[in-house]
Amino acid sequence: MDYGTIILRTIFIYFIILFVLRFMGKREIGQLSVLDFVVSIMIAELAVVSIENIQVPMLHTIVPIVMLSLIQIFFAFLSLKSEKLRKLVDGRPSVLINKGKIDEGEMRKQRYNFDDLLIQLRQNNVHNIADVEFAILEPSGQLSVIEKDKNNDKNHVSLPLPLILDGNVQKEHLQKLNQTELWLRQEMRKLGYRDIKKISYCALQGDRSFFVDLKDEK
Repeated sequence: MDYGTIILRTIFIYFIILFVLRFMGKREIGQLSVLDFVVSIMIAELAVVSIENIQVPMLHTIVPIVMLSLIQIFFAFLSLKSEKLRKLVDGRPSVLINKGKIDEGEMRKQRYNFDDLLIQLRQNNVHNIADVEFAILEPSGQLSVIEKDKNNDKNHVSLPLPLILDGNVQKEHLQKLNQTELWLRQEMRKLGYRDIKKISYCALQGDRSFFVDLKDEK
């Protein structure tokens, strides 16, 4: 076995993958979606094959790795433009605990058991489910936890609801508020925002006030 060739291939593949992952963006490292995870596994398998089988030309490995990175970047670009594709590729957040109440139906839907819930609560430094107001399972698999306000006698907080994302009205969230798109547009006009498309993010806060962020001017 030519160990020198294996060492050189390992070093070369290492820098190729490092470059590809940096080119694909920091999201690949910090927050893997299902698609990110699949691409990462495929790249890792291709790298192993290239290192182990020195008879195969390295170009046969580099080309598929580059193609996978380009496909991933293409889907990431489309996801920025299309909310439907973004939800299809990345999935939706799932509320497992809503206002202190565990949603067993949503847990079954996500194939998520109580052991998983308790483990991730402990990872968030929460040791008692009774202290949790909201627990949201993110598309990446991480659990976001919002604890009850212990300084409030009612022990109740409200989860901010995004009503506008990237210029698009979130009709599902409006339905939860029993409000319409017309109501939202009227509220925005009262605040001086006449064009919904110019709003990058708008959320209804717990105190019933609106947080609005406009898109950056190009």
